[in-house]
Amino acid sequence: MTQTLSQLEHDSAFTERHIGPSPLQQQAMLAQIQADSLEALTRQILPADIQLPGPPAIGDGVSESQALAELKAIASRNQRYKNYIGMGYCAVLMPAVIQRNMLENPGWYTAYTPYQPEVSQGRLEALLNFQQLSQDLTGLALASASLLDEATAAAEAMALARRASKLKQANLFLVAEDVHPQTLDVVRTRARAFGFELVVAPADRFADYDGVFGVLLQQVGSDGQLHDYRPLLAQLKQRKIISCVAADMMALVLLEAPGHQGADVVFGSAQRFGVPMGYGGPHAAFFACRDEFKRAMPGRIIGVSRDAAGNTALRMAMQTREQHIRREKANSNICTSQVLLANIAGMYAVFHGPDGLRRIAERIHRLTDILAAGLRQGGMTLRHPGWFDTLTVEVADKAAVLNRALSFGLNLRGDLPGAVGITLDETTCRQDVLTLFDVLLGDGHGLDPAALDKQVIAQPPSIPPALSRQSPILTHPVFNRYHSETEMMRYLHHLAAKDLALDQAMIPLGSCTMKLNAAAEMLPISWPEFSELHPFCPPEQAQGYRQMIEQLSDWLVQLTGYDAVCMQPNSGAQGEYAGMLAIRRYYDSRDETARRICLIPASAHGTNPASAHMAGMEVLVVDCDRQGNIDLLDLRAKAQQAAERLACIMVTYPSTHGVYEEGIREVCQIIHQHGGQVYLDGANMNAQVGITSPGYIGADVSHLNLHKTFCIPHGGGGPGMGPIGVKAHLAPFVPGHQVVRIDGLLTQQGAVSAAPFGSASILPISWMYIRMMGADGLKKASQVALLNANYIADRLQSAWPVLYRGRNGRVAHECILDIRPLKERTGISEMDIAKRLIDYGFHAPTMSFPVAGTLMVEPTESESQTELDRFIDAMLAIRQEAERVANGEWPLQDNPLVNAPHTQDDVVDDWPHPYSRELAVFPAGRRDKYWPTVKRLDDVYGDRNLFCACVPVGDYVE
Repeated sequence: MTQTLSQLEHDSAFTERHIGPSPLQQQAMLAQIQADSLEALTRQILPADIQLPGPPAIGDGVSESQALAELKAIASRNQRYKNYIGMGYCAVLMPAVIQRNMLENPGWYTAYTPYQPEVSQGRLEALLNFQQLSQDLTGLALASASLLDEATAAAEAMALARRASKLKQANLFLVAEDVHPQTLDVVRTRARAFGFELVVAPADRFADYDGVFGVLLQQVGSDGQLHDYRPLLAQLKQRKIISCVAADMMALVLLEAPGHQGADVVFGSAQRFGVPMGYGGPHAAFFACRDEFKRAMPGRIIGVSRDAAGNTALRMAMQTREQHIRREKANSNICTSQVLLANIAGMYAVFHGPDGLRRIAERIHRLTDILAAGLRQGGMTLRHPGWFDTLTVEVADKAAVLNRALSFGLNLRGDLPGAVGITLDETTCRQDVLTLFDVLLGDGHGLDPAALDKQVIAQPPSIPPALSRQSPILTHPVFNRYHSETEMMRYLHHLAAKDLALDQAMIPLGSCTMKLNAAAEMLPISWPEFSELHPFCPPEQAQGYRQMIEQLSDWLVQLTGYDAVCMQPNSGAQGEYAGMLAIRRYYDSRDETARRICLIPASAHGTNPASAHMAGMEVLVVDCDRQGNIDLLDLRAKAQQAAERLACIMVTYPSTHGVYEEGIREVCQIIHQHGGQVYLDGANMNAQVGITSPGYIGADVSHLNLHKTFCIPHGGGGPGMGPIGVKAHLAPFVPGHQVVRIDGLLTQQGAVSAAPFGSASILPISWMYIRMMGADGLKKASQVALLNANYIADRLQSAWPVLYRGRNGRVAHECILDIRPLKERTGISEMDIAKRLIDYGFHAPTMSFPVAGTLMVEPTESESQTELDRFIDAMLAIRQEAERVANGEWPLQDNPLVNAPHTQDDVVDDWPHPYSRELAVFPAGRRDKYWPTVKRLDDVYGDRNLFCACVPVGDYVE
């Protein structure tokens, strides 16, 4: 049939590339599960009362080239000024070898959180490098594998101080007055939720306060002042008050480690180590503390352990601290951190090494000295006698100075009373200093940087000797070997080759939605129009960002059925926390402060109770019935029990059990009848887009995992984005910002992240995805996600019973395989199956969540029938292997499952096993074989022998 021009111009090619099964494969799969069409399948699965009457109003999809052209035009509206604003954000030079081989390498950015260490040794080693960097610079014994940003790290430090404090009656937290304002904003929000008293005061007055459990100091004040806090830290230790110090990672190269000066906790942003500002993120935060606080530490810690052969291997240490196990008793709700960005920062240190970092830091500092000398010579007054990279310059007419700077294409810091702030960075050169002289002194200053340099060398140093670093840094071999691009490229490839990511195979994790992150979606994050902007630049310079954020918000409003979207939370867990805060603020505004009870089903994600607790809620668990649904009788009873104290329910939909619960509207009605709000967790939004929506169902607020449903890649455990959608009555209570004010986009409420729009520089990924898919494409993606999951469930049913099914015997976008009957009969566990899948070339499904002894599988819409069949064949073969154990052909203590995974060493070593080498390492054939580099990890050894720093290279060689 001849097509019209309009039909030819309608380009659905991207949708067809994003969706894995071809039309022919879709027909074959529909026939397998006995469904007539995608529409018919959707009607069979979805409760009729929540099916959308029509597609969301977001328009048709466009081609990759058209979407990129549209976004480029939007990006061009951003103005690329030279930024000297500082406040914890600086321009950087990301080494090209890292950009090409890590940031832009799907082997790094499509990897999952390293819960399965045998397939994650590369990213685990990279994170261990980051931890070692953090330990060396801070002078403390233990560091985490990154947090979300500096401000949230400060809030986590405060929470740690309260948990670890021996002063159990103390409730006051003191903050030094020169802490970055965005940090104070986030800390104040968290303190209010926890019920802590918070006082901002000069640090030299801290001794005046009683009832203090912790303090927050900044080693280099927000206005550039250098602090010698050793006497104060000694006093605080005597009083058993926990000291938390914010530090600048680049400054720490030249300044003495706060840990050596007596600090208990040291944290800050790793942004300066090669990560662009990106209008606020994503950036990893470093966090270190004394060893005695390890059980109270937030986030993830990478530890050194050993595998089944006794060889050195890495894993996430102390996993029992994770929120999925401890729930509301968790140390934090952190689920996604900033792994990819932590790895970039760690590799920046590896590439430059200690000498290179010192050269960079000394150059920044020398240029600052030259700028200071010239300004003084020109008659200007500097507010502080010492500095690292930041000067506060007193001016009579600040507005005139700031306007003159703008005329030169520069941004200076303008919020300091009677002064402007100037922060230099590694991109600053001599010409930039001359331009700053022109701005501040006028054209006829006659200053010469070379002559000023000689003056500076002859003068006393601007960093006092007492504050200069004496301790060595980065002595480990990893920081002293890979300084040529050849070596660095090979090191990055060597690590990536150890890991299993989406560039090699499907990752069938339930509730994590590991789907295609298309190259066209990823391209814009490297555009300088997006990557170079400072988050606190004048709003008129960020018109492109504003347009993109408004468009993306409008689309998400249409897709969720809500009235407004807040783009600030920079992870899904942060979105949960922000949503809980919005509910709490709403009730407080109505003088209903008693409403603090949050109902949470027993099946919920572990971050739900942890987030509710962080927002000051009291968690009450609601039972599930034998089919995995919320027990409506118990829900009614618990809602009645809470009465006028009921704040909300947190419910996941489709449920964590992988079904669309028929009673979801009734759940919403019960809560609303008792005056509560419905928080619908967005983790499973991939099964809603285009076919139903939280707002249509009746929810009041949801977070959206843009790193799941809307294609921002996981990056080995981050970056993430968790914006929240809200109904109109909650919109005034979403997070705002105290530094940046933009009417219509930001409220005046307290912040939950350092930057006003969180990790803004990765929002183009989701913008591109939605623009290219369009309404029809997004709906089809959800439908094919349902098709793929039901295809797996149908084909595996005879071998692996599906634990829960919904209406018409269907599952939603994921299914739970029950391993318990097999384990009871044969002794083969879900762990054995997970590790054996590695030999077949697959990452394991989600183990033992939400039900112990099960595997939860989510194939997503991006996997073709060919890949699904490969996974199904592996699972069927593993079942047959288990039967051979049950039949006595192989002993329970020595078979391919309990010995899995098998490494190359197993092939060449003596072979004592009753099964062949061929079966062990090539169970699915020899093509595209993935080789794990370690055998099964010894988790108990790793926790009993906690060691969280880089190990000698020889240990890896052995």
